[in-house]
Order: sequence, then C-alpha cells, then structure tokens
Amino acid sequence: MKPHTRQALTWIIRLLRKHKIPFQITGGLAANVYGSRRPLADIDIELRNEDILRIENDVNNYTTYEPGRYDDDHFSLLRMTLKYKGQEVDLCGAEGQRLYDKNTKQWKAQPVNLPNASRKKVFRLIIPVAPLQELITYKKRIGRRVDKKDVEALTKKTKLHERKAMCTYTHKKTLTKNHNH
Repeated sequence: MKPHTRQALTWIIRLLRKHKIPFQITGGLAANVYGSRRPLADIDIELRNEDILRIENDVNNYTTYEPGRYDDDHFSLLRMTLKYKGQEVDLCGAEGQRLYDKNTKQWKAQPVNLPNASRKKVFRLIIPVAPLQELITYKKRIGRRVDKKDVEALTKKTKLHERKAMCTYTHKKTLTKNHNH
C-alpha cells in the first residue's frame, strides 16, 4: 500500500463519523482486508448518494472529481474522487449503482446494503467492510484482471477457512464422542 493510505483512510473515516454517515469499504482495500495481497490503487467507500453531497464542502480542497454521475466500461454510479496526501479516495453512491457483468454481457443493478457490512480492524480502526461473499460476487461480475486476482485470493482464503472450521468441528465432535464413552 502507498505510505499515505493509512493517513487518508483515517482522515476520511473521521470525517464520515463526524457527520454520522453510514458507509462501507469496498473494492481493493476490502479485498486486502480479507486476504488479497495485490497493490492498492485507491480507497473505495460506498455511502448514500445524499451523503456524498453532504460532505462536499468539507472535502473541497481534496476533490479531483466533482460529485456527479460516473460512467465507464465497468461502472455507472454517483461518484466523487478525492486525493489526500497522494492517496486517491473514491466515494461511491450506494443507490442506483450499475455494473457491467462480464459473464452475462449485461448491465445490472448492484444493490448495496450498508447495514450488512462486516466490522473489521484496518490500521487500528474498526470499520465497516463489504461482506466477503458480496465482495466476491461483485468482483466476479466486473471481471477485470485485478478483480480476478482478488477473487482467486479470496476464494482460497474462504476454502482454507472452511477446511479449518470443518477440522475444528470434526475434532470437537470426536472429543465429545470419546469423552462420552
């Protein structure tokens, strides 16, 4: 990660919390939280559309892309981009997001449910992060090279975690069975 990623994340999280704005981390940083180790390009944060506009005045000095509709080959959403100490931060509107699904070759609505976020420790901060399975599904749909790398890393982690959980369950079951006899 870039040297100023921690500072940028801490800065924007404090600002969002100051305004009591619900949000979740997504994209590459969320993938890193769950175990992907690829280099981080930016910090992606999803929040309600109205909240992007609510903090606009507080971030004016850092804005590189004014709040507005952003459309490219992969995404269609409300977005504002900031740059804090060299680290890019994308604030993405949760309502009305659409993604181009590489598998079906169609644009599809991307539902974002901020209350479902998982709470994870990132740089000594406990913050909401997109749930792992939602992140994997999202990245599979987009299908860019970086997303495929993330999906591969996250899927390996998930399978390893499931195997460990099954081994623990089997071990506990065996101990209980042996203890009862």
